[in-house]
Amino acid sequence: MIKAQPKISIITVVFNGEDLIEGTIRSVINQTYPNIEYVVVDGASKDATLERIQPFKNQIDIFISEPDKGLYDAMNKSMQLATGDFIWFLNCGDHLFANDTVAKMVSHYTEETDVFYGEVMLVDEKRNHVGTRSELSTQKLPDQLTWKSLKRGMVVCHQGFVPRRQLAPAYIENNLSADIEWVIQILKKSRKTTHTNIILAEYLMGGISKKRHKQSLNDRYAILQKHFGRVPNLFNHGMIVLRGFVFKVMRFGKTKY
Repeated sequence: MIKAQPKISIITVVFNGEDLIEGTIRSVINQTYPNIEYVVVDGASKDATLERIQPFKNQIDIFISEPDKGLYDAMNKSMQLATGDFIWFLNCGDHLFANDTVAKMVSHYTEETDVFYGEVMLVDEKRNHVGTRSELSTQKLPDQLTWKSLKRGMVVCHQGFVPRRQLAPAYIENNLSADIEWVIQILKKSRKTTHTNIILAEYLMGGISKKRHKQSLNDRYAILQKHFGRVPNLFNHGMIVLRGFVFKVMRFGKTKY
């Protein structure tokens, strides 16, 4: 019996990414796995992004360029366009880790699989590998990921989280921790969550939540309180602070995420 090959919708959201978009696109179109749908959503870029995309138009399955209301609006729009069995957000500046990454991930597939997850490699602006997220942050990727794994924050990057499309809700807009809410809702419904035990993507360090850190923390607190309750959330955030202090001491003078 031939094993099914699920369609993987890889989604790239971009706005003014002229220096980064080509590398992201190449990491997708060079994949050895045959059943990929590539979706690119541009927010009406004002720089040369569209010129950089043009040579690859025939290798992009779905492409739109129009104004949006921000990152999560664009991501919601892209989910409505995608038709794959699974969706994978690989935004501008991020790369799939190797040309056979999707094939290796899908080798773990069963009909009950609702989520694939794995590690991400953090890279700097020169694409140097700095270390995995588990190595460079306080958040360690668990061997068995469940929604309760997120009680003390985002333990998995969205670049390393590939859910079944039908389980994926719309992202909350104007919330810098919307990815936590999204992942929790999916994991609550997942029948089988599969650890791929490979590095799935390169993640370009930075991002909106890093630049607006205080708002990100407030948004995270509210989301986790909704799912875990007020008292457990207070305790868990106390543990987050303690964990962060210990991490800083242990990694003093070393690279941190």
